[in-house]
Amino acid sequence: MKTLGVIGGLGPMATAYFMQLVIEMTEASSDQEHIPMIIYNCPQIPDRTGYLLGKSKENPGPQIIDCGRKISKAGAELIAIPCITAHALYPEIEQELDAPVLHIIRETAEYLKKEGIHKVGLEATDGTVQTKVFQEELERQGIEVILPSKEKQEMVMHIIYNNVKAGRRVDMDRFQQIEEELHEKGAEVIILGCTELSMVSRDEKIGHGYLDAMEVLARAAVIKCGRLKPKYNRLLT
Repeated sequence: MKTLGVIGGLGPMATAYFMQLVIEMTEASSDQEHIPMIIYNCPQIPDRTGYLLGKSKENPGPQIIDCGRKISKAGAELIAIPCITAHALYPEIEQELDAPVLHIIRETAEYLKKEGIHKVGLEATDGTVQTKVFQEELERQGIEVILPSKEKQEMVMHIIYNNVKAGRRVDMDRFQQIEEELHEKGAEVIILGCTELSMVSRDEKIGHGYLDAMEVLARAAVIKCGRLKPKYNRLLT
């Protein structure tokens, strides 16, 4: 087994859930058969969306890199970042770290390609959407991307920042309105493209037709570091 390093705190609940997913997905019959993990929870890292949209001058990149260096020094052989928006800074992060860094967006796009999906709806932060980091990876795989309207994108941001990050229950009426719009526009699958949205998948009954990008990241980490339970060979139902 390889030791998995996790740059966490982006946000804290998403990091805790990512660790849970790795444990749940690992084929293990004893404690000793689970994947060793080194987790550095750094919630003080500046907000990624604020920086990417030019609303903040605080670049989160150097602090993310510093966390990565510390867990690499501690023995991490592979690094995961359970924050999708941070992947807009992936090139500079990867370049500065010795251990390879999983790319959550690339892993998601490649998974959808293998599943034969051609058209997806994307729920993500404004930072992810405006930098087009998710769209470009999906389009590279021949997958068409549908984005929420301006009104529905505001609802996505409300759920991420005013509900999940604030520790409040998700407004499921807003969530369902976003879902209906994306399906009406022809989305075969809706990507939960922010790790805060993974909390919605965890805590609420959202039905079929969703792909949680953080589940894809956890699955990829388990495949590369340990043994995957067969039930997680497919994430789409």
